[in-house]
Amino acid sequence: MKKFLRGLIVVGNMLVLLLCLVLFFSDSLLKLDRAIYDFDMKKSMSQAPHEDIIVIDIDQESLDLLGTFPWPRDVYIPLLENIAEAKVIAFDIHFPTKSEDPEMDEAFAEALGRMDNVIIPSYVELETFFGKETKVRKGELLKGQALYQSIPLIAEAAETGHINAAIDEDGVIRRTWLMLDSPEGPIPSLAYRTAQMYGADVEHYLNDHPQTEMQIKYNGVTRDFMNIPFYMVLNGEVPPETFQDRIVLIGMAAAGDDAKPTPVESHMYLVYAHANIIDQLLHNEKITMAPKPVLLSLMIIMLLLTIVFTWRTKPIYSVMLVFLFSIIWLYGQWLSFKGLSLYISPVYPLTAVYTAFFLNIALKTYSEMKQKQFITKQFGRYISPELVEQMADSGAELPLGGVRKELSILFLDIRGFTPLSEKLLPEEVVDFLNMMFDMITSEALQNKGMIDKFIGDAAMILFNAPLDVPHHEYYAVKTAWDIQRGMEQVRQEIWAKHGVEVSVGIGIHTGEVVVGNIGSYLKVDYTAIGDHVNTAARIESNTEANQILVSEATYERTKAYFEFNDAGEKSLKGKSAAIRLFEVTDYVKSPE
Repeated sequence: MKKFLRGLIVVGNMLVLLLCLVLFFSDSLLKLDRAIYDFDMKKSMSQAPHEDIIVIDIDQESLDLLGTFPWPRDVYIPLLENIAEAKVIAFDIHFPTKSEDPEMDEAFAEALGRMDNVIIPSYVELETFFGKETKVRKGELLKGQALYQSIPLIAEAAETGHINAAIDEDGVIRRTWLMLDSPEGPIPSLAYRTAQMYGADVEHYLNDHPQTEMQIKYNGVTRDFMNIPFYMVLNGEVPPETFQDRIVLIGMAAAGDDAKPTPVESHMYLVYAHANIIDQLLHNEKITMAPKPVLLSLMIIMLLLTIVFTWRTKPIYSVMLVFLFSIIWLYGQWLSFKGLSLYISPVYPLTAVYTAFFLNIALKTYSEMKQKQFITKQFGRYISPELVEQMADSGAELPLGGVRKELSILFLDIRGFTPLSEKLLPEEVVDFLNMMFDMITSEALQNKGMIDKFIGDAAMILFNAPLDVPHHEYYAVKTAWDIQRGMEQVRQEIWAKHGVEVSVGIGIHTGEVVVGNIGSYLKVDYTAIGDHVNTAARIESNTEANQILVSEATYERTKAYFEFNDAGEKSLKGKSAAIRLFEVTDYVKSPE
């Protein structure tokens, strides 16, 4: 059984490891991983973005006042004049076609030409391009097939930066590309070019990743940034000095498709995504993702540790440890993200912990159930049901060899058996002994005793083994009393049927003996040996028919529960000194 269980444990945990590896390399838990990442991002926001970032919203109120978008390009000329003191002006608005009135394009381009701090966006068509936003899977090269800019007149009058959005498979913007390649050369992102023109040291970001990919550190939602409606700036309602030496972003903030979900906001206008990236660059922040080899190592280590503590601790402690570990791990990785901007995915290590735990706790439960069944089967015929249940629940093992322990030992002998057997057929003798021992066994088990052995027409019963039995002296004497009461009907039946007087003599002694698995490696018996065992046997040999004799040691501990007669001192075979014995005459009360 143990060999089979060990094999089952090894095979089961190998399958758990295989399952964890499949989940790890297949990214099957990516959705859960991203959910935790998004939670960390949202809970770690400072909600205090850089104070020099201002967003001019093309909001619904501005659209109501100025008409349907896109607006005539001469609308932007007074806007530029009102924010001319800004350090950087970045449009999140594309101008891909010529106006019906060429003079408007010329006027707008002339206004842009008078300034050296304006960025007009462009975007790069990548290999998987199906729209303005691009979905790129891991391993694909970020090489553009074409560069789409505003009309040449406008594009040549300003700086440019791409506004390609890196959208994950679930539609959420978590990353950005600081630089994309195009047929016309490398194109920085709008946010990167803005931070660069502002004077921030951003060159090192391009060296951190071969594809210049960066996790976006969101520090604010829409309401956290300083934002001003377009129409208010256009009408001169905002003092020009408000924008002095600041970064001004101009973009859509009205109902439409220029909004995407982000980790911190389910509907964020893309101009605010650019604002968050700029804020990150100005604060020189970077999110580091724990490398996959590190996560794989953690997963395997956690799996092995889980196997060990599951088998070495009780189930209730195992559950508590797993629950406590999960809380510590989740909280610790959040602190790591918040304090160090280091994301250590808890998904795969915890997956290893839980899969290993549930498998091993199931195997452990199965093992304990089998052990309990074995104990019940082996000892159920010899020990009281209560003791069997206690032994199985406690998980106590019977040690090989013996231990010193105080027991109460009961010996009994059936008197009149020899003349009775002469009158019975062999089958009837067996039936008689079975009937007698059934009654004796029943009384012993009800009183928490253990049947040590039946020897012909005699029996040896132990109390306080293999598990502790409080008041074991009482239960030994109570067993003897109950057996003698049970013999009354047996005697009557045997006398009426065979004319033979049958009785039982019982001797009881309490003392320290050696008890345990005693024998050879070929055959082991659970029994008790020692001088006190011999004393109990000698006391029984001094009894008369239907008599219960106990030693003085047993008498002193049970005299409150039974009535006794002093039987005097008896010389026992093999004993140098006489022993005082007491006869049980009546039952008084139980110790409970």
